Amino acid sequence: MSDSIRLNKYISESGTCSRREADKLILRGMVTINGEVALVGSKVDFGDIVIFEGNVIKPKKNRIYIAFNKPAGVTCTTDPKDPTNIVDYIGYKERIFPIGRLDKMSEGLIFMTNDGDIVNKILRSGNQHEKEYVVTVDKPITDDFISKMERGVPILKTKTKPCKIERIGKNRFKIILVQGLNRQIRRMCEVFGYTVVKLKRIRIMKIELRDIEPGHWRYLNKDEINEINRLISHSSKTEEASFKE
Repeated sequence: MSDSIRLNKYISESGTCSRREADKLILRGMVTINGEVALVGSKVDFGDIVIFEGNVIKPKKNRIYIAFNKPAGVTCTTDPKDPTNIVDYIGYKERIFPIGRLDKMSEGLIFMTNDGDIVNKILRSGNQHEKEYVVTVDKPITDDFISKMERGVPILKTKTKPCKIERIGKNRFKIILVQGLNRQIRRMCEVFGYTVVKLKRIRIMKIELRDIEPGHWRYLNKDEINEINRLISHSSKTEEASFKE
């Protein structure tokens, strides 16, 4: 490394966490540079020693990108105190973390990586890209329900963006979102008196879940990684979003 880089970027490139999470660690005084407590905005030069929780942090050379089929009951957190955390469930040989989240009882596709940069770019650009879900509710779906859902629903002091819905059964439908509000689909359904019984994400951007069995994962291939990088190449530095359900 010939030039200094921001500490949060340095930490994210080590695979410890995303830049946003790195800033939180720095604010808590949990990171030192050459023995001194670091500040948000600090920079790291060649030869500097960065330590977090007693361990020296070094950027990783190999970037890992995984598509994981999350089962219901697994929590999208890296907190080791949570016995259902997604990191321990996968048990990957290196430290990885999720891009965005699915709530605990939802299932389906989620990306895992050690690349903090791509996490930030995807989350910033999340509101432009499609996420597709299969949803089962507790009673028959009506045309009125579909029409109102597609136009946008008032939740969380805002109105959801227009979305696409396809009925695929008496109580089942597919929905394509371009935003990620907290528990969005569940909250949207609740407005119209429906309760989500099962929710599964089957696609993010152009990456599909396909044949990954629940609880299993596969590496993203080169073409998929290139496509993701192409789609997020104009990611805004100010817009923040997340792949939530």
